[in-house]
Amino acid sequence: MDRNTVTGLLLIFVLTIAWAWWTMPSAEEMERRQAELAARDSLAAIEMLERGISETQQEFSENIIPETSQSGRTADSSDQSLQQQTGTRAAGIFSESSHPDTVLTLIRTELFEMELSNVGAGPIRHTLMKHRNWDQTPVQMIGDSLRSAYSLGFLSGQNYNIETNELVFEPLFDFDEVQIAAGDSLRLSYRLSVAEDSAIVFNYTFFGDRYSYRLTVDLENMQELVSGIHVDFGWTAPLNFTERDIVQDAQGTEAFVYLGGGTEKFNLGDTISGEQRFNGTIDWVMTKTRFFGQYIKPMTNSSAALLTGEIDGEPGLPETVHHYQVFVQSNFHQNPSLSYHLYAGPLQYYDLRDFDETAYDVIEIGYALIRWFADPLVRYLVIPFFAYGSMFISNYGVLIILFGLIIKIILFPLTQKSFKSMAAMKELQPMMKEIQEKYKDDPQKQQKETIALYRKMKVNPLGGCLPMLLQFPILITLFFFFQNSMIIRQQSFLWADDLSAPDYILNLPFTIPLLGDQLAGFVLLMSAAMFLQSKVSGGMSAGAAPAGGPNMKVFMYMIPFVLLFVFNNFASGLSLYYLVYNVLSIAQQSLINKQMGNKEVKPELVDNNQKQALKRKQKKKK
Repeated sequence: MDRNTVTGLLLIFVLTIAWAWWTMPSAEEMERRQAELAARDSLAAIEMLERGISETQQEFSENIIPETSQSGRTADSSDQSLQQQTGTRAAGIFSESSHPDTVLTLIRTELFEMELSNVGAGPIRHTLMKHRNWDQTPVQMIGDSLRSAYSLGFLSGQNYNIETNELVFEPLFDFDEVQIAAGDSLRLSYRLSVAEDSAIVFNYTFFGDRYSYRLTVDLENMQELVSGIHVDFGWTAPLNFTERDIVQDAQGTEAFVYLGGGTEKFNLGDTISGEQRFNGTIDWVMTKTRFFGQYIKPMTNSSAALLTGEIDGEPGLPETVHHYQVFVQSNFHQNPSLSYHLYAGPLQYYDLRDFDETAYDVIEIGYALIRWFADPLVRYLVIPFFAYGSMFISNYGVLIILFGLIIKIILFPLTQKSFKSMAAMKELQPMMKEIQEKYKDDPQKQQKETIALYRKMKVNPLGGCLPMLLQFPILITLFFFFQNSMIIRQQSFLWADDLSAPDYILNLPFTIPLLGDQLAGFVLLMSAAMFLQSKVSGGMSAGAAPAGGPNMKVFMYMIPFVLLFVFNNFASGLSLYYLVYNVLSIAQQSLINKQMGNKEVKPELVDNNQKQALKRKQKKKK
């Protein structure tokens, strides 16, 4: 989570608490009724284990495949050796058995185009046909290369660190391009013959209507040629960035593993590079950018996962770019046929759910403390609303407005109770001031009389606070959803070209710290609506002053201005939602103000001293 997101959430929380505080009789009373809770979480250090692949990755970086032009689907190897052409290194018996030519094969479906290379027997290019970069070019998941993004790693019996994406396989098919129709599937295989009766075979199965595909790796009679009993299969290529705001895309670059019924996130911290090992049966590993990701789901005898990472730039800076690689370790002696389900595509809920029920857990939709609440809210209310609503209304800006209206209706009882409690508390302000003045030298008597006033007037001093706090998990969940969800990516509304990005409408001739040199339209409107809501709330009763005096009033009016700085670089869909929510809150608050303005407080509910104050107030109204 980046610094601006944390700041925004803290300010929203402060706004909620401050509003409740405003309704209290005094700061002293609030201090008596609030207890501070502190919780500290400690993270157990995870032992870093050594692995031979570290050496392999270093050698890989020193042997990047040169970008050589090719004529046709088969590279011409007459001018240079294949080892020079692909950047592969000597690997003993494994390199001696390489296929003589580099062969490229194009797989087409309605969802993606994948170019496979027999160097590594895997994808070197993966284009998503229904998704675009910010400049409207098709999304390319991996950078152009001549070797596979996937690799099987192990230590050979000759003590070579072997990576299969450095070896050249033989294609066991005779086509160079194929189209797979929706509902159909295609199986193709690559073979690396290592010895007379030993081989590594990659068997792929692609589907015409899915982003997911399957891979089975057959290690035929390889026990004597591999040192040890484990092999590691993983994704080695960095994911490309797709958004105009590269900083936000880079901040969304993460790596995860799912094991033991929970998701674990790999965190490099302040180090330039590192790795983390997770032991146990692995459900899946993955790496992602803000909106796209790739998963590896082992289907046979996994025993551990290894997540590695390195950064470009200074640790801790927002613009720092993280690159991750994820691997699954398996015991091939138990089963020489290793099966994997693979996914490379958008982080859309229904596509991920079809791949694995837990795959969507990597999308941040709230703090861990409220995940039990946020997860079903997003999966069973928010996402279905936009999925089914888009069948009838194609404009997602209109859908956000309708969604804000629905959420406001759902929360109406809580906000109604909260607003009425605030208004009732303000009605008691003159009587409470009189009690404070009368018993200013006797705090205990003052507190006793104040509590008696609450009881007789049937007012709960926390009545304005608690209903708002109950709404807070919903507001936080929706904050994360609109900031991180792919549903509103590249959806336009009014002047906003992309609701998942800021809707800048003003270019400033100077740069303002924290704000930048541009202003977003919906954020300006949201801040204006929030300021107006503060004005309307402040008029709940004439002459009533907020607890804390003028300073609290100034604070409440400053919050919209502060949030302008925080939200300016957030998704415009998020600002649009809060704009709608604030406008509806203004309407609700105005209605309550009108109702409370016509309501007389019954004198028989108070004692003699309080009756006099009440009578004086009612005379003034006349």
